Amino acid sequence: MQTPDKEIIIKLDHVSKFYGEFQALNQVTFNVRRGEKIIICGPSGSGKSTLIRCINRIETHDDGDIIVNGHELTDKMKDINLVRRDVGMVFQNFNLFPHLTILRNCTIAPVKVRGVSEAEAESTAIEYLTKVKIPDQKDKYPGQLSGGQQQRVAIARALCMKPQIMLFDEPTSALDPEMVKEVLDTMVALAEDGMTMICVTHEMSFARQVADRIVFMDHGAIVEEDAPETFFKSPKTDRAREFLSQIVH
Repeated sequence: MQTPDKEIIIKLDHVSKFYGEFQALNQVTFNVRRGEKIIICGPSGSGKSTLIRCINRIETHDDGDIIVNGHELTDKMKDINLVRRDVGMVFQNFNLFPHLTILRNCTIAPVKVRGVSEAEAESTAIEYLTKVKIPDQKDKYPGQLSGGQQQRVAIARALCMKPQIMLFDEPTSALDPEMVKEVLDTMVALAEDGMTMICVTHEMSFARQVADRIVFMDHGAIVEEDAPETFFKSPKTDRAREFLSQIVH
């Protein structure tokens, strides 16, 4: 559940998003407090990924208000990097630069966006590559790593920007089953460190372990949100019960 004594770091108020005639988000309203871990789940096409991509301004919303760390996301916003440097994003398919070493993948954004020195950026990169347990891979290229290792690099790369918020868009869906645990273990450690996190995932055991709140979406709207204990044991809506019956065994 929300912790009332912590500040709201993300605020969405009646947010809608259209792709032509199709409404991907329908009047979505919810807040995230600093340090909260939010799991967003729901069937395919329910608007989960669109929602977190709007929070990072990868997608632009059409109606409503989004405020991230004090910055309102609007078409008139002069510098979207003010938001993106505070919001790390990890995608399904790693999105690493294949022609750059692992170390360079992790240092390029801090140097170019935050203006830190190469030496400081490399020191930070080693710190976070160590945190995700692959510092020995720093001189390799992405194609030389397994999928699980590449996704851990993607997490380290995002952390190198020293974000206040981390967004994960189904970070394990492109991985072979044996690689899923190593990525989820990395995310659990990040959650335990107190990072504000929003994660779109179907990994319900992970959701039970780390979430402060589960947000269940369908047809572009939030259908239900609750603490994991309540959501999994006694979902309030028929739609959530149907969804859980299909994915929780």
